[in-house]
Amino acid sequence: MAEDLGFDYIGIPDSQSLWRELYLSLSVVANATSRVRIGPTVTNALTRHPAVSASAIATLNEISGGRGFLGIGSGDSAILNLGLQPARLSEMKEYISAVRALLSGQSFDYKGRSIHVQWSENPVPIVMSAEGPKTLALAGAIADAVIIHSGLTTDVLADTIARIREGERAAGRPEGSAEVWAFAKCNIADRRDDAIDEIKMALVASGHHAFRFTLDGKNVPEELQESVMALQSEYVPSEHEQLGETRNAALSDGLGLTEFLADRFAVAGTPDECLEKVGIIKDAGVDNLLILAISTDSDNVIRRFGEEVIARI
Repeated sequence: MAEDLGFDYIGIPDSQSLWRELYLSLSVVANATSRVRIGPTVTNALTRHPAVSASAIATLNEISGGRGFLGIGSGDSAILNLGLQPARLSEMKEYISAVRALLSGQSFDYKGRSIHVQWSENPVPIVMSAEGPKTLALAGAIADAVIIHSGLTTDVLADTIARIREGERAAGRPEGSAEVWAFAKCNIADRRDDAIDEIKMALVASGHHAFRFTLDGKNVPEELQESVMALQSEYVPSEHEQLGETRNAALSDGLGLTEFLADRFAVAGTPDECLEKVGIIKDAGVDNLLILAISTDSDNVIRRFGEEVIARI
């Protein structure tokens, strides 16, 4: 359905405690489509060894006729539900370097041991998930594309893209070497309030992820910083993005953050409001927009976004 509606990419998250197995699911998508690019949005640098990730994405790329991409992040619900901490920048850099080498048929010295994937010789685009200033700069330096989780407002997008470009320059890469992919929580309804109400738990998840390490350089208004920090301590990883009246959903209104989070992280509302937000994102210099359709009827959200938003762009 998504392919027929004009979508160009299909991604699946990697969180073993919450969703079905990533690469089995992506294989089903590969066999059901012929045009769209497919890949993890995103896996992480901790729960899968780089040789495992390289072999998996190389296989997906092969069976899909070269349509694979590999999205990698520091880890969220996948690692928090195992009691682990997100990967450090140095770990992210080493992991991505290892996977890139393995996909090109090279060996790599990873944590003191030489590793290889002997049958893979076809590079796959590596897409790094990032939100903080240092992570964005690293992504600009080493990734083929960057999935930005820092927000969707004009000021945040300008700052985010500037940090990616700084990373490119520091690494000696031409400007624009790393594509910019925005990430949005999405819902469509005939009234904006109804669309937002259903995705409050997803907005809280975005706030928890984007602001988890520090608020420095993240464009959070001073009057909201205390509430944003409270969100970090009160968030429940085991209920990550679960629909319904969850504890995470209650945090949105309870901390007075609903409008801030919706404006910052969502493409949600009526079709006209969604189209307007997409225009803002596009005008900021974003190359691709990834949406996570959040609803009890996510197929309907995808259908309406295709027919009432994509068709009008």
